[in-house]
Amino acid sequence: MDLKFARTEINSKPKKVELSKLEALLEKKESVIFYFDRENSHKDLLELQDFFESKGKSFYMNEVKYGLADSEYMYQVHIIN
Repeated sequence: MDLKFARTEINSKPKKVELSKLEALLEKKESVIFYFDRENSHKDLLELQDFFESKGKSFYMNEVKYGLADSEYMYQVHIIN
């Protein structure tokens, strides 16, 4: 499963990341917070939640609005060991 990190610039394209890299980052730390782009499907993020919860991790996801338009949002994901 490939997910896209949130954009750092309005006109840039989001960077892709593989699930294995997210898992490796979590092994190094007790807790991580990721920001994912709005181009990710909600279904993919729910699959991500199922994956980490099946490994005994706590998973919290929020939609973060950063502007007034409906398309100005990103997903915040907090995963705790």
